[in-house]
Formats: sequence, structure tokens, C-alpha cells
Amino acid sequence: MAVAELIGAAIGVLLLVVVAYLLVGGTLSTAETVVTAQKDMTLLNEIRLRTSIIVSDEWIDNSSYMNFNITNTGEETVTDLPHLDVFSFDKSNGYTHLTYDSTKTGTPDPGRWQIAGFVNDNIHEGELDPGVTLRIRANIPAGESPDLFHLENFQFTTSTGVSAYSAVLNP
Repeated sequence: MAVAELIGAAIGVLLLVVVAYLLVGGTLSTAETVVTAQKDMTLLNEIRLRTSIIVSDEWIDNSSYMNFNITNTGEETVTDLPHLDVFSFDKSNGYTHLTYDSTKTGTPDPGRWQIAGFVNDNIHEGELDPGVTLRIRANIPAGESPDLFHLENFQFTTSTGVSAYSAVLNP
């Protein structure tokens, strides 16, 4: 009987060691995941803080196209321009989200915007580096008009959450 108690005690101690090992391993793995997530959030916040854009100019092309110059005045390069959110606002329709038109030629369809070109884009071509100006052409959705009597403003928001506004002055 004494041998059975010894074997039972040894198995019990072995199971306790295995359970303790699994608990410590799980805790360390969870801690590593949390630290990595916090580090990633800190990096994203630093990028957001170093990002700054302004709308430096806007003009009406013809009866339905608005053109904008967006200049990067921050220290961070904006690389994911297709994820730039563009909103128009007027009193009768409220906010309207304009979607990205990936075609490089012609004019965008109603309710869409496209990249019309860059100014001073010498380092990373096709990206909005600090000091570079992005030219955007937006086609106002049907029912809205780009004349100065209806539109109130446009909002441009990067994927990091940094926004720039263009107030269209009503005469």
C-alpha cells in the first residue's frame, strides 16, 4: 500500500507542475500579446500626431467638378491615398461620402473622386510626402451642385484619422 501512495503522490505532484507550467505559459503569452498591441497603438498614435494635411486651394472645373489641392504639412508620409475619405456637405442633402475612383484617365463618375496629380513629388512618387501637394478631382453626386450657393464644405480624412476641411464660401 505504501508504494501505491508514493506513486499517487508522485503523479499528483507531476500534474501540479504541468498545470503550473501551462498557467505560467498562458500568462506570459497573454502578457506578450498585450505589450505588442500597446506598442502598435503607440506607433499608430505617433504617426497620427506627425500627420498634418491642409486644403491649400479649391476651384470649380466646370458645372460638376470640384478640384482640390491637399498639401502634406506634417512629418509623416501618407501612403494609402485610396483610403482617403472625402465627404461633401450641403444644407439640403447633409454629408455625402465620395468613393475613390481608381481610373487614372478621364473624369470620375458622379459621387466619386480621383487623383488628378501631384506637385513636387520627387521622392516617393504616388505618395503624399511632407511638402508634396496632391490634386484631387471630385464629381459631385446627382442632386447636388458645386455652385457656391449650395455647398458648405468638404472634408478629407486620412486612414490615420487626420482631417482637413475646405469651407466653400457662400456669396
